[in-house]
Amino acid sequence: MSRFLTAPARLAQYASTCATAVTISLGAMASLPVHAEDASSFPSHMIRIIVPYAAGGLPDTVARIVAQGLTTEFKQSAVVENRPGANGVVAASALAAAAKDGYTYIITDGSMVSINPVLYPNLSYQPKRDFVPVSLIASSPLFLATTTKTGINSLDDLVKRAKAEPGRLNYGSSGIGSSHHLSMEAFDADMGIKVTHVPFKGTGQSVPALMSGQVDVVFAALPSLSGFVDKGEMKILAANSDKRSKLAPNIPAIGETIPHYNFAVTVGVLGATGIPDYAVDRMSKAIAKVVAQEPIVKHMATLGIEALGGSATEYGKALDDETARYAKVIKAANVKVD
Repeated sequence: MSRFLTAPARLAQYASTCATAVTISLGAMASLPVHAEDASSFPSHMIRIIVPYAAGGLPDTVARIVAQGLTTEFKQSAVVENRPGANGVVAASALAAAAKDGYTYIITDGSMVSINPVLYPNLSYQPKRDFVPVSLIASSPLFLATTTKTGINSLDDLVKRAKAEPGRLNYGSSGIGSSHHLSMEAFDADMGIKVTHVPFKGTGQSVPALMSGQVDVVFAALPSLSGFVDKGEMKILAANSDKRSKLAPNIPAIGETIPHYNFAVTVGVLGATGIPDYAVDRMSKAIAKVVAQEPIVKHMATLGIEALGGSATEYGKALDDETARYAKVIKAANVKVD
């Protein structure tokens, strides 16, 4: 009968046959496993990078530099998505909701992983349970600074002044529980002094407070201080790291005075527990390659960031060590948040 069909009828029959074939093909595709690729084909499409903060901060800046480098390296788009809120819960939830295929990651600093779980024990995410380390990207030391008007020219001067006039000196931070806050509390505890904490909502407030004489010292990133230093209005006393920073090799590290002291801010990549090992390995190696490029190293340095590019294992150990240090100072200083 079909050989006597009109041309329109034959077209309709052909379309019906194609539709049936497509339906069968889609059904077969639906039955394929989720991880239909391996190390040789990964990544085959867009990579999503979640930042647990608003645009403009340290993790966001690092994420955008890395995303651009990965886009070039992989010939696939890497896009940054800011998901701030609830002490990292919003970002962690977004990661948990994504497919465990190795295409979604978080780039964050130690606050989300090493500080918040200690300060907020009832957080819905648990780093060891929910995340896997992928790569240690960078470090950004904070620098302890004062104005030239205080007459404090070294860490030794600061300690002597604090002991001679207990309770008189104060310092500004970027808020309770921030790296700036805990860096100073750890210094106080180890040196047996007490410098009064004055929290602000970021270095955009704390550094001007230092210049106006509201506080005596602050911890801040180098770019926030360098302009005042160049004008002779401010003096940097030390870095909050275990060794001298490549960004300012002439500035002593507090770790030279206090053994094992290190509160430099680290930035790294986390994936969701359960993502393929080949994705972790591929991402870690690609990021290490990206941040080793001289233009990127120089660009990061102008922003007060030291490029590192550590492996997943190195990042995991760094997080363990960092968490232990923060937990110790939070307990010793009895830090509480509302």
